[in-house]
Amino acid sequence: MSNYLEKMNRLLLRNMTDTGYAFWSAVIQKISTIWDRPTSSTMKYHKKDDGRVPSVSEHTYEMLYSCVAIWRLFDVKPKTEIADVLLLSIALHDAFKYGEKPHIRKHTDKTHDKICADMINRGKGTFLKFLNENYVDVLEESVRFHSGRWSTDADENFDFDKHHPFVLFIHMLDMFSANNLIHIPEESK
Repeated sequence: MSNYLEKMNRLLLRNMTDTGYAFWSAVIQKISTIWDRPTSSTMKYHKKDDGRVPSVSEHTYEMLYSCVAIWRLFDVKPKTEIADVLLLSIALHDAFKYGEKPHIRKHTDKTHDKICADMINRGKGTFLKFLNENYVDVLEESVRFHSGRWSTDADENFDFDKHHPFVLFIHMLDMFSANNLIHIPEESK
């Protein structure tokens, strides 16, 4: 397990409900092991100051860390169902960055947002065991449109005003991380 995946797990454990974290723990065992792969398979994007491209887990940890630091913006508190929704949306947003069969893909999959959101939709019954239906819909929508107007299912009239506020929030965290605008204190790295 990578250092950043361990950090993700610790952050999620501290902030998710017991049921939500148990679900995450089960999911992480089943989804692909892409966490140490680069966020940009061409090495052109997501560059840090030193020119390196972070792993999917480092990128995701940056987003999770930043989210928890400012989620009071939405009056979200740790160990609540809504915290589970927001944290899972971020934790899962790039889980299929290399597609459904990452072991055979050299490059990232541009439809990773749709792949994950469709998986959430197909597994809705499982999510309903610990989230209410509205929250499952928010989770799916947040993952599906985390790339904003560049999302696979976004049409030419895409407008954040037509979506839950978490969609824009996650998109912004993603863009901030991709553009090296999130700087985590050394003691939290």
